[in-house]
Amino acid sequence: MSDVLGIVPAPLVVEPASQPPFVITRSTVVVVDADEELLPLAVLTADLLGRLTGRAVEIRHAEAGSPGVVRMRLAEDVLPGVEAYRVVVGSGRVLLEARSTEGLVHAVVTLRQLLRERPDGSVEVEAVRVEDAPRYPWRGLSVDVARHFVSVPDLKVVIGLMGHYKLNVLHLHLTDDQGWRLDMPSRPELVRRSAARSVDGDPGGYYSAADWDGILAFARARGIRVVPEIDVPGHVNAALHAYSELNPDGEPAEEYLGTEVGFSRLYDDLPATHAFLADVLGDLAEMTPGAYVHIGGDEVLTMEHAEYVRLVRAASAAVTAHGKRVVGWQEIAAVPDLPAGTVVQYWDMRVDPEPFVAAAAAGARILLSPGAKVYLDMRYEPGFPLGQEWAGTVDLRDAYEWEPATLVEGLPPEAVVGVGAAVWTETLRTLDDLTTMLLPRLAAVAEVAWSAPARRDFDDFAERLRSHGRHWDRMGLAWHPSRQGRWDG
Repeated sequence: MSDVLGIVPAPLVVEPASQPPFVITRSTVVVVDADEELLPLAVLTADLLGRLTGRAVEIRHAEAGSPGVVRMRLAEDVLPGVEAYRVVVGSGRVLLEARSTEGLVHAVVTLRQLLRERPDGSVEVEAVRVEDAPRYPWRGLSVDVARHFVSVPDLKVVIGLMGHYKLNVLHLHLTDDQGWRLDMPSRPELVRRSAARSVDGDPGGYYSAADWDGILAFARARGIRVVPEIDVPGHVNAALHAYSELNPDGEPAEEYLGTEVGFSRLYDDLPATHAFLADVLGDLAEMTPGAYVHIGGDEVLTMEHAEYVRLVRAASAAVTAHGKRVVGWQEIAAVPDLPAGTVVQYWDMRVDPEPFVAAAAAGARILLSPGAKVYLDMRYEPGFPLGQEWAGTVDLRDAYEWEPATLVEGLPPEAVVGVGAAVWTETLRTLDDLTTMLLPRLAAVAEVAWSAPARRDFDDFAERLRSHGRHWDRMGLAWHPSRQGRWDG
């Protein structure tokens, strides 16, 4: 039944009901308790249904015997877990229940995926019961906005896609050699001097404080938290260009708009370095609600290990001083005594797994972002016009057929906090470029992160995904019809 209904990621329980479908009509109403936390989600739901019926859908706080009700409410008797939810369609109504607003967001997404257009142009939902909860609490997407800037409207499209596949963490790579993309109150020269351009001299840009607040609010309404990254102590040429005191010779670095990595670095013996780390990471922590700040830490190729350790510890201290937990790329696993609760993001499958096993034994959690599986800037196949191939090619089946619990040899399954896809923008300039690389593979990664292994089967997934191409077309999104998928004409 799940393959017919087309729910992605695959739910734990899908039970068809022997009742007529629920038909969305001009009299359909959304009923929600008078709760200020639930009302924004009710508005989003009413807007979704209203676009289908061509009229505004009313929101009420009591049913009053009305037919055609979509009822939203918090409940304690759903499956365990803060994100668990239930959808029940039948008897002329739809019931959306969850333990939290995050769970209700997932219920609304499932309802959206259940909607089907009838031959007469109306929209119906088959009678069904769905009960569901995610496997991992961290189901993310890293978006590089430094190499090529991603505007706020385009980023909101990406956030909408994440919500549609129940991903819940947007990790933004905000800084790199080519550009600095967030205005920091303590360091205004970063965007004044290092945000105007992107790779190859393409147009750049940055997020103002108001933009940032808008991104956070838009994501929060869709059950997504933002984890921001300032990458240190490498990938810092944009900072060295903006602030000359970060360079040993006191001169600003030249602007860099290429794509090489590993050549730029901070210097532990410069007093300006530690003030800089405290300022920008402190700003970031204060500007961003949530538990985590990402400090980068990757590809520092021109620094002795002892200095690297000192600088990672300094960056970590700047984060924890503001009550946040540290996230860093896999290289930080080699730093002893990481702060409690640190998340290590594993990305390069070619290296020795021992440091990650040791970091997990010391209390770190491991976020799995293996380049050969979930780096969605890798080409689908040789010769594909977008993307890179340093980790090989990644087609739909590659993104789907891997098991997080056994990926890293010797790593206890309980040390895995989740799965994070990534899309790097060295070759991606437009929203069409981004969505072409994300779709359909983002849906595959989402199912790996959400669904229990017993619920996962590639052929079943491809069948459930069959109709999603029509949804992307209706949204005007560019996507790649992978030959490994099955697509409705």
